[in-house]
Amino acid sequence: MANTNDDTGTPAAFKQFSTRFPQIAERYEALGKAVHEHGPLNDRERALVKLAISGTAGLGSAFKTHIRKGREAGITRAEMEHVVLLFLPTIGLPAMIRAMRLIERMYAPNDAGTNP
Repeated sequence: MANTNDDTGTPAAFKQFSTRFPQIAERYEALGKAVHEHGPLNDRERALVKLAISGTAGLGSAFKTHIRKGREAGITRAEMEHVVLLFLPTIGLPAMIRAMRLIERMYAPNDAGTNP
């Protein structure tokens, strides 16, 4: 399975899963929606939390998805980098560097702190 995203940002692996198991994919999407709507966190806060979860778990594809979704929620590169810097004392330098590199790849080098 290819891990590249299509023009909608949906990972190819998830699209293939959805095609093969549409009812399960639909229920998975509904569960995601339900947990997002439950509780006091706003879109920006949820985006930062999901960025941290996927990054600390070492889920590269999910982390890239949450970088994209974070940008859509108005999270700046500087805010994402701050989240990743917070990885350092908990999960260590190598994991923090890997996550920082993924952010760098998804942003132009000259837009630190802003969204394009």
